[in-house]
Amino acid sequence: MRKLYIFISMFLISCFCFGQVEIIGHRGASYLAPENTLASSKLAWSLGADAVETDIYLTKDNRIICSHDANTKRTTGVNLVIKETTSKELRKLDAGSFKDKKYKGEKLPFLSELIRAVPEGRELVVEIKCGSEVLPFLKKEISKAGKNRSFVFIAFDFKTISDTKKAFPNNKCYWLCSNPELFEKTLPEVPAAGLDGVSLSYGIINEKVAADVRTLNLGLFTWTVDDPAEAKRLIGLGVKGITTNRPGWLREQLSL
Repeated sequence: MRKLYIFISMFLISCFCFGQVEIIGHRGASYLAPENTLASSKLAWSLGADAVETDIYLTKDNRIICSHDANTKRTTGVNLVIKETTSKELRKLDAGSFKDKKYKGEKLPFLSELIRAVPEGRELVVEIKCGSEVLPFLKKEISKAGKNRSFVFIAFDFKTISDTKKAFPNNKCYWLCSNPELFEKTLPEVPAAGLDGVSLSYGIINEKVAADVRTLNLGLFTWTVDDPAEAKRLIGLGVKGITTNRPGWLREQLSL
């Protein structure tokens, strides 16, 4: 009888969690479109993503550009270091052809462009790939967006995300981690820094990790999941947001 009670309880929890999970487009709909571009972001929205994640760097002339890498070689074929290059030079690059010729001419977008493209009721998840030096300029961009826009901030560097929470106390901020030892060591510092939760590589999330996060009353998010079975496992553990390269497809597979 006890086993039946546990089974029913877990089933009900799973059903509740499935209804609550957020699907986040990883660099947009990057399985289909060139990552971290306006085209990829817009496609993710059209496919039903609840949020889009993008990565940011500060250029030489203090503009915020969206790119996962610190240099432009992989996605444009031209090797420029973003922090050492002006936005004018960076905007001349073709950041779409590497994915498909139909995206030829797609630019490295300014963060402001992605912000303007966010539909009402959706969310932009901003991963800070540089450091805290971007925060004064990020505050200006966010203030221009108005109060009807929703933003979440994430970063691997603990000091950077802690500084971000101080700069944006009303926005959710999550620490990123993929190292089990570092996670276990640093987790107690997360609530002390005022952070809202953690976003972990799916491979390090297990029952203990999920329980430890839940005990501290923190949110638990994960990346980058393109496997429905893995997504179901994570949702069952209480993960509230799944970042995926295939937001539309994964939503369909999970019947969300």
